[in-house]
Amino acid sequence: MPYVLGIDIGGTSTTAAVSRLHANGWGEPEVVRLGDRGNAVPSALHMGGDGTLTVGEPARPDATRLARGFSRRIGDDVPLLVGNEPCTPQALTAVLAMWVVERVLASEGEVAEQVVISHPAGWGKYRRELLHRALWEIGLANVTLLPEPVLAAERHAARGVLGGTLCVYSLGGNGYEASVVGWADPVGFRLLGSTAPVDRFGGDDIDDALAALVRGKLGRELRELDGPQVRLALYGLRRECTRAKERLSVEPETDVPVHLPRGHLRVPVTRSELEGAIRPAVRHTVDTLVRTIHAAGVDAGQVDAVVLAGGAVRMPLVAELIATELPVPVVVDADPQSTAAAGAALAAAQILAPPVTEYQDPVWTAEPPALRMSNPEPSSYVNEGEMGAAPPPRPPLSITPLKLPRMRSGQRIRGLVGGRP
Repeated sequence: MPYVLGIDIGGTSTTAAVSRLHANGWGEPEVVRLGDRGNAVPSALHMGGDGTLTVGEPARPDATRLARGFSRRIGDDVPLLVGNEPCTPQALTAVLAMWVVERVLASEGEVAEQVVISHPAGWGKYRRELLHRALWEIGLANVTLLPEPVLAAERHAARGVLGGTLCVYSLGGNGYEASVVGWADPVGFRLLGSTAPVDRFGGDDIDDALAALVRGKLGRELRELDGPQVRLALYGLRRECTRAKERLSVEPETDVPVHLPRGHLRVPVTRSELEGAIRPAVRHTVDTLVRTIHAAGVDAGQVDAVVLAGGAVRMPLVAELIATELPVPVVVDADPQSTAAAGAALAAAQILAPPVTEYQDPVWTAEPPALRMSNPEPSSYVNEGEMGAAPPPRPPLSITPLKLPRMRSGQRIRGLVGGRP
């Protein structure tokens, strides 16, 4: 059955969704189960001793062979060292995208008619071209790149959220982004403005705050242990705190298991304790959202709804603080981590039928054009008209090119999706 594929490669997690073509049109997006235990997989690649790259993090990873957060570094001239090999962020992102395409191909039995991949709102043409070239070189030519907030808005509009102006509050694992999008008939949503905060804050920081609460409650038990025993006791604590954070999103209290040499403990924590620890940081993100609205030239009274996206927005505190500043509906998916991926699948279906949205990038089916070696990336608030401004030139760097390993079925996929033979 023909289908389209949407992919969201975030800083910490990657999700995907498909929409299938039925007799009466494209169906509702369905989230793809990429991981063994859930829909998402870590946005991480591990290089084995033989030079092959595998998706995810091993149980005991070698930090020198593990790459994380590379999709957010596209546009940085400095490569990442993975297993002593210099790898560009866009090449690593393309490998992860190819893995998702192959994973879906294995289950669907045929290649996607169209693929849409999300990107941060602040990206300009330079970063999109870097990723386009890397995708083309690995064999993925039938790909369109669209801003994540536009995709999140498309997802919620399809679910019945009405309005010409929406705010998108995205809180992922290692950062957040506030954006404003507006409806432009007939092309769909367009980005009106976006900003990235000065201070980094995301779901990982919430996990750290919860881990600090647990360590504080252990107190004497930890002080009575020596160095190696403390490390052993705290091994896996952060993973348990991640799970406890998810439970606290729906429950007022829970227990965090801690494994001590003398036995196992269950440390009780409450939602109010966690919210007290992170409230100032969440408040700062909401203030950033309000500033973004004003910087985009939109009056707060013109906002029709605030759309939440990203796994960390499950915390009730986020919607609570937004509601105190903006008296409009605050909407969130049951699985907000997959919101952008589902929106990307919807956009992919729309691209196959006119009208084509103004955000559609050219689909490369032949040798892509040479890249302009300037980086038009904004430093603060981003408006559509500012995305083409070039920054000061950077000093030239000499980077040894890395030939990344192909997936086993990569040659077959390259032929199917229109890449080089």
